[in-house]
Amino acid sequence: MTVESGKVKVLVIGGGPAGSLSAALLARAGVDVLLLEKEVFPRYHIGEALASSCRSVLELAGAVEKVDEFGFVDKHGGLFAWGGEENWSADWTEIFGPDVRSWSVDRSEFDHLLLENAGDQGARVIQNAAVKRIVFEGERPVAAEWVDGAAPDQLRTTRFDFLVDASGRAGVLTAQHLKSRTRHEVFRNVAIWGYWDGDKLLPDTPLGGSNIISSPDGWYWVIPLRGSRRSVGFVMHETAFRERRRAYDSLEDMLTALVGESDTVNSLIEGDERISKARVEQDYSYVSKGFCGPGYFVAGDAACFLDPLLSSGVHLASYSALLAAASIVAVVKGDVNEREANAFYESLYRNAYERMLAMVARMYDQYRGQANYFWLAQRLTGTSADEAIRPNSAFVEIVGGISDLFDAMHGKDPHQDPAAAATEALAATDAPAEAAVRTDAAAGTKAEDGTGAEPRTEGSTACAADSDEDALAMVEILPRDLYDAGSRLRLITEPRLGLRRGQHAPGEGSARPPRPAASVEQVDLTASK
Repeated sequence: MTVESGKVKVLVIGGGPAGSLSAALLARAGVDVLLLEKEVFPRYHIGEALASSCRSVLELAGAVEKVDEFGFVDKHGGLFAWGGEENWSADWTEIFGPDVRSWSVDRSEFDHLLLENAGDQGARVIQNAAVKRIVFEGERPVAAEWVDGAAPDQLRTTRFDFLVDASGRAGVLTAQHLKSRTRHEVFRNVAIWGYWDGDKLLPDTPLGGSNIISSPDGWYWVIPLRGSRRSVGFVMHETAFRERRRAYDSLEDMLTALVGESDTVNSLIEGDERISKARVEQDYSYVSKGFCGPGYFVAGDAACFLDPLLSSGVHLASYSALLAAASIVAVVKGDVNEREANAFYESLYRNAYERMLAMVARMYDQYRGQANYFWLAQRLTGTSADEAIRPNSAFVEIVGGISDLFDAMHGKDPHQDPAAAATEALAATDAPAEAAVRTDAAAGTKAEDGTGAEPRTEGSTACAADSDEDALAMVEILPRDLYDAGSRLRLITEPRLGLRRGQHAPGEGSARPPRPAASVEQVDLTASK
């Protein structure tokens, strides 16, 4: 039996961070919004280390005090033990000020708080509600058919003006209806992890920060959580995972063995007890051809997911929620038309994704060294060496999601395309000598200096790109003609959330606005007017 369930201005599918935050932001802006979540929270989810940008979005969504009061681990950055070099830290607070920080969280509890907050802000939230089909009129979605778990024999239909698909990996629009999702063949990795008691981390780790530790076959994470627990995991190529899996009776035995192979990780958990079963995730790297369309926005994991390295998942989810909500509010209030709002969303969200993609791809080439990573980060943010307070400040800015918030607030410079910058940076020949860009030695090719390279055994490393050509292909933004360079749209939060047209300041030309790293105001969304 089919039951008509009325109409809403905005329907949000999914109650994870992208869905809950977009619903809360829309409701706070006075927009009628209904959120449908297929599960009943709390529910388990991985992705515990949050970028500093998340705090800014939660502040706008009215959720920061709730999260602070819950008692999650206060996080100020992370420490990288990467590629055999001296360890380096990404300390947001040290570089950008005391307000630039985040949390390491148990996602079941964190996501539940955000979902409850969406209801507190005025959104209607229904859990145990599974969307079965999206009804289109032409290219525009206009209604959703869904089933309430309390009455599974009734198929409900809800009409809407706008849709936010935040349905995660299920991808109600992108994977099921539009079939526009493409898997990253070069990111064919598997993550295996579990939880240990104890609280030991590497020396000089920023307060509450994660440890990211490389190995010849992949990399490890160690994330401190509430209650003196740690999430400990390993990421490796799927071929290597399959080969190694045959040697163990259980995933628990395999995880114990993998952790024991790293002297660094083993020193952190030695004598501690594993307090959970082992978990595995794979096939998690993909991207959709389009992030929006007539009447809809695809947010968070429904649009794309990259890789656990650099913990970009919740950042991209919260950032896309902010962009989607602001775009819808701007259209509803008549500030911009739909094409302009879609162009803004597609451009800013995809640029954020592509910039992180370029950074992660380069870091998987562990031999290149931190000087190369820091130099690439400067190119990807448009920051000159003179502007950087420290060599790693641009890298810290990207990892913290600060560069994306900056672009949204100040207006995307059409002459500073992160994809073009990535292409230029990856192909440039004027890199610092200690960070010379070469073809991938791990792939058994020749370096530019003519030296030979040992061939790599297939699957022996969690490799993101086997050559610079692969990396360059990954940073191509399509379609390029969506962004209206003349509109100069930017995100505003006062007097209300939305979009505003902004022009270059006199004398600014085509250069991006200055980004003094010492100024917290540059990344304070509550100051955007």
